[in-house]
Amino acid sequence: MSTPSEKLGESLKVLASLQRHHAGAIRASDLSRTHRERLLKQGFLLRVMNGWLIPSRPDNLEGESTAWYASYWRFCAVYLRGRFKTQWCLSPEQSLSIHAGSWTVPKQLVVRAPKARNRITNLPHGTSLFDLRASLPTGRDREVIEDLQVFSPECALIECSVHFFSSNPTDVRAVLLAIRDASGLLARLLDGGRTVIAGRLAGAFRNVGRDRIADDIVKTMSAAGYAVRETDPFADRPLLAPHGRETSPYVNRIRLLWQAMRQPVIDRFPDAPGLPQGVKAYLKRVNDVYVTDAYHSLSIEGYQVTPELIERVRTGSWNPERNESDREQRNAMAARGYWLAFQSVQRAVEKVLWGENPGQVADDDHGAWYRELFAPSVTTGLLKPSDLAGYRNGQVYIRKSMHVPLNPEAVRDAMPTLFDLLREEVNPAVRVVLGHFLFVYIHPYMDGNGRIGRFLMNVMMSAGGYPWIVIPVGERNRYMTALERASVGSDIVPFTDFLAGLTTHGLAGDPPARVPNKTA
Repeated sequence: MSTPSEKLGESLKVLASLQRHHAGAIRASDLSRTHRERLLKQGFLLRVMNGWLIPSRPDNLEGESTAWYASYWRFCAVYLRGRFKTQWCLSPEQSLSIHAGSWTVPKQLVVRAPKARNRITNLPHGTSLFDLRASLPTGRDREVIEDLQVFSPECALIECSVHFFSSNPTDVRAVLLAIRDASGLLARLLDGGRTVIAGRLAGAFRNVGRDRIADDIVKTMSAAGYAVRETDPFADRPLLAPHGRETSPYVNRIRLLWQAMRQPVIDRFPDAPGLPQGVKAYLKRVNDVYVTDAYHSLSIEGYQVTPELIERVRTGSWNPERNESDREQRNAMAARGYWLAFQSVQRAVEKVLWGENPGQVADDDHGAWYRELFAPSVTTGLLKPSDLAGYRNGQVYIRKSMHVPLNPEAVRDAMPTLFDLLREEVNPAVRVVLGHFLFVYIHPYMDGNGRIGRFLMNVMMSAGGYPWIVIPVGERNRYMTALERASVGSDIVPFTDFLAGLTTHGLAGDPPARVPNKTA
């Protein structure tokens, strides 16, 4: 007779087989009732709706959104294929967001299908799907990305609503900047004599500095006998022209976010005091705040550490042989890694205080911070040596977040862009806020992104003469909510205000005398 563990093992084998074919969505009918109920009870499956399930993890808390957000796009692809075969397509607006590299989970996903019912299907955690009865793009106007059927970039730009340009300017601009020439657009505009849309797109391309494409649209339409009145559909203009002819939407997206968020940060963050005169005194204040910083930063990430453990690990008086549990060992190795990384960060701060470019220093040194964070765990066998290899090779998800970090290939485009922006930026406050935000937005590592993001923030703080700040674990919810607002809603104000409050009133070292040094 099989034991409960053996029975669960049998069910997990069945689940593993299904996941190989349907990674993000599983029909309830594909499992026997026994296997289904056993896996649901043990937390390996979650119900999405009647007849549909998604894989989950037993350690997820009841009602937590992480499993759903992580499975969302794969679930939608499988579910829509099950309902409509190949006769469906995401809306032109959602197609543009995906072409722009934005995989944020939408509150409502609009799907076109000739056999749609014009109905809303409610999904977990306040999300929904609206199937709209409408014709589909054909031939070259439809593409498949990650098993999702979408409008091509050119067709999506033509078909999307004018409102989308002003409500989602980063997504639209990222796609516009990836268009190499006007030919793909003109073929579609000329066939339909679409003069209003031609004028809108000409104005949109001119808005992002692509004057040649704008001129080609207007002149070609005019040569064909169509009168075109150029209009700018955006509510504003980018403050800085993006560099070169970028073809990666992810690079465009990072630069556009930086440009859009830069001025709100300047308007709301305290003026930079300027580099301090006493380098040794500043470094001593940083060293003095170590125990407090390590306690709060590690606690934010869920490690259970005490100031006493942190101090013992720093001084080398902690003996791993005496620890009885894996959890204690993981906590201690995290504390040890934090101490090693902190010392490396201190060396980076010193370089910055002596006048080196903070963006260049961070670019050169952030890989060492990551390796130091996790080297003790590799030494003790908690992690594999390959875990120190560098930027991640797999997809990662942020717990409870609707934001989906960049895919591994995009990370390798986006990270050099981030450090270029940090090198080029002249305003210290912008480097502080956007350096931290965009690092965790990209999420380049499988683990440690929050800790390294806070290290990066404080290196940028030192470049402006601001004090080292500690984000208190008691403010974790406000901190994470502010990052979510910036990631999902492109609203950097809550995060700026949060860090500004800590800079002036929160857990920070003694600030040096302030010398206003605001550079717009």
